Amino acid sequence: MAERRDRMKMNRRILVSLLICFCALGIVVYGTQAEGKKTGDNTIKGLVQDASGQAAENAAVYLIPSSDVEAMAKTPIEIKRDSKNDEPLEDNLAANKDRYQKGTTDKKGKFKIAGVADGKYFIYVVPSDKEHLPGGDKANKAMSTAELKGKTLKILVSGNVPADAAYVGTSKCLMCHKAYENIKKTAHKLGIRVAGKDSKLQDVSRFPEFDSGLKKLMAGTKFYFYNFDKSRGFDKYMISEKAPSDPASVSFTASFFKDSDGKLKFKTENMRDSSDPARTYTVEMTYGGALYKQRYLYKVGKNLFPFVQHNPKGDESYNDRGRKPWRDYHADWLFNEGTNKLIDPPIAKSFEKECASCHYTGYTLTKTPEGEYIAGAVNDPNGEFDIDGDGTPNELNIGCENCHGPGSAHVTASKAKKASTIVSPGKLSTERSSVICGQCHSRPQGNLKNDQPVNKDNKMMIPGTSRNDYLTNYTTREDADAKKDYWADGMHSKSHHQQYTDFIKSKKYKNGNQLLSCANCHDPHGKNALSHQAKAEVKNSDLCISCHKDKSDMKAHTAAKVGMPHEMKINCIDCHNTKTMQTGAGFSKGLARKDGKNYWMNDVTSHLFDVPRKDNVGVKGVEPGKAMPIPYTNACGKCHNVEGL
Repeated sequence: MAERRDRMKMNRRILVSLLICFCALGIVVYGTQAEGKKTGDNTIKGLVQDASGQAAENAAVYLIPSSDVEAMAKTPIEIKRDSKNDEPLEDNLAANKDRYQKGTTDKKGKFKIAGVADGKYFIYVVPSDKEHLPGGDKANKAMSTAELKGKTLKILVSGNVPADAAYVGTSKCLMCHKAYENIKKTAHKLGIRVAGKDSKLQDVSRFPEFDSGLKKLMAGTKFYFYNFDKSRGFDKYMISEKAPSDPASVSFTASFFKDSDGKLKFKTENMRDSSDPARTYTVEMTYGGALYKQRYLYKVGKNLFPFVQHNPKGDESYNDRGRKPWRDYHADWLFNEGTNKLIDPPIAKSFEKECASCHYTGYTLTKTPEGEYIAGAVNDPNGEFDIDGDGTPNELNIGCENCHGPGSAHVTASKAKKASTIVSPGKLSTERSSVICGQCHSRPQGNLKNDQPVNKDNKMMIPGTSRNDYLTNYTTREDADAKKDYWADGMHSKSHHQQYTDFIKSKKYKNGNQLLSCANCHDPHGKNALSHQAKAEVKNSDLCISCHKDKSDMKAHTAAKVGMPHEMKINCIDCHNTKTMQTGAGFSKGLARKDGKNYWMNDVTSHLFDVPRKDNVGVKGVEPGKAMPIPYTNACGKCHNVEGL
């Protein structure tokens, strides 16, 4: 019995010991789980400086929750001044600054943020000095606390050009930055060109058809301008190299020829009144040519005016005048249909006043007592043309300083101050980076009451400006006209240079993961000889797949979307980056519909990156031509018969 009692006591002791162990283990397990939910050990630390190694002292480093940006992305963007949702980071910061966790940098640029809650954040820097701009190179991609803690995060911020900095010209920039010589081959640099002649800052070798229209004009070409239609925009006349069957429909002719001085000229002759003296003009420069069209800038007094548009891929058999090789471009400035007399173009419509701000580097504008508008641009010994008569050519195209800001302070700065005196778009937030491109790739009206986005001093925006400051100070109409420049769905652009207008409405611009800017897909420096200065080939989806690696199997992706395998080879852009429409969509010579209209593919590419559907608002049941037609005729119509859709 005694032995049995001893055994029972021992068993009880073992049981108690086991219970104690299990309880202790439970405590340990529970403690570990509880520790994972705590935030006290989630410390983020880092260093904020510019590319020259100069510390950004007393800068605020904010953690903007990706969930807040994701929530904003679900709200329709408002294109207006003081909008609360068109700058995904800055608008969130303005609304929630007091509740966001932040750190402050010391003299060495170091910061620490303790007790960070688990989650994903965009890291946004607000410098305290005027030498640096907000954002930072880590601003546009959300990162988790797991990715951030336990490391020393290095954040590079952009410099800011001093208020008194002056433009120096691209030649000065390339003296040190020789790696960017390919900028000479970009469409940006080739926009304005002395007729048939490269400047030392230009190289048209990537564009073999660049001067195809110019050569034809130089060889001698006569155009008939007929069937005037005042309801149209810049192309009120039909234009033909052959005399129309109805002579009475012709208002005037323009005969191009190469003069004895080697310059291209054209003579206008009145077909309504033979007593009206002919007029002769000199074509000084070409306007465009790298992409779809080229126009010809002729001079009257001190000003330039565009005339005639050439499409190297045009076809005379096309019914749509926009698809023909030659198209009227403001011929109504040369003939008065009321008096039936030849006229000179109106001074107020000069290229300098209406267009040049988005093309010239260091744009200025002065109004003379005679009512002329004289545009200026930075002097550059290798520039295109001496427009101000001071003996030095001017840079009449987009140069380095259009995106980086005036460079005089940068050129003379010490090595330690180089980065803080120039703007680095790659170190800005997406909203500040994208608006650099967006000021011209949208359709605002500036203080001249035209499409030039200039302020009250007739100056362009300095890079690094916030979108709201740009809209407030450089525009009187924030963007495209709601009735003229969009299809009725209110989303898809139907007019030119509205890429930024579309882009800021896209999921690429506002989301909770990665905020893209224009430069994520395009290379302004022209490193690669790719269409539209893309960073990678788009025709085989390389550019898209560089990020969307999970969509690399195109057949699988399309099968999942449409419910059946897609045997024909298609690319991302076929569906997500379709051309917008003119009267409608179509390929080759157009798609004739039962309504009697031909539907044509426009040369405007949507930057919404959506897949437009026939049930879009403003499409179903709306008269063709007033809404964006069924996009299947574009995206699918190149391979499929889509008449029934």
